[in-house]
Amino acid sequence: MNKITYCLIALLCLHSNCFSQVGIGTTSPDESSILDIESANKGVLVPRLSNNQISTISNPASGLLVFNSDLNEFQFNCGSKLLPDWSKISHNMSVKYSNTNTSTNINTSTFANVPIFGSQDWNDDSTLYNRSGNVITINATGRYRITANISYGVENAGNNSHTRVAVEMQLAINDIPTGTFGSTGYIRRTGGHNEASLHITEVFNITAGQNISLKTRREGNSAAATFRSAGTSNIYIERIK
Repeated sequence: MNKITYCLIALLCLHSNCFSQVGIGTTSPDESSILDIESANKGVLVPRLSNNQISTISNPASGLLVFNSDLNEFQFNCGSKLLPDWSKISHNMSVKYSNTNTSTNINTSTFANVPIFGSQDWNDDSTLYNRSGNVITINATGRYRITANISYGVENAGNNSHTRVAVEMQLAINDIPTGTFGSTGYIRRTGGHNEASLHITEVFNITAGQNISLKTRREGNSAAATFRSAGTSNIYIERIK
């Protein structure tokens, strides 16, 4: 075997060793990796793009990763090159409120907003969720999971109106009742049956600037119904996409 052949073999081996795996900060990249990065005090910074810049990426590969600088979250294309679907991988931003009001009548003849936004349990992003009175504004277009729970009771009014009370609730988008209903059997006001609870979980596509509220109305007799006690009714909103 001549010297030229030895040189070619050596170059091929060197090429294989250089390009089969890459190590940054390490001379011994893990055998299962194509790229192994090690550091004691630094991280990896991926491209930071705005919504508009992301939309201009031509034929983005499935799995392409970027950091959305408008939303402050990582996103990757879980769709195809022709039909990209940018899905976030950072934690879901959510907000939760519980009631403090225990005196407002929620058993009204027509749908009315109820004071569910009493005490803020948390708000992961105050620029995304803004509350004013009995409504909350969502400031970014996306898909949101909303869960509402109401516990209520009826006092003894001393007449037949306090029996067979049934409150019904529905979420509202821009003051329009939308989606499923939360309802239950009526309160009998006998044998200790003085309270009831209502529950809704819905997923909506929300447009930036739309308002969310929770509405109730009367489906039985007309006696006043109120939240059972402070902190027993709540609403939770989570951006899931």
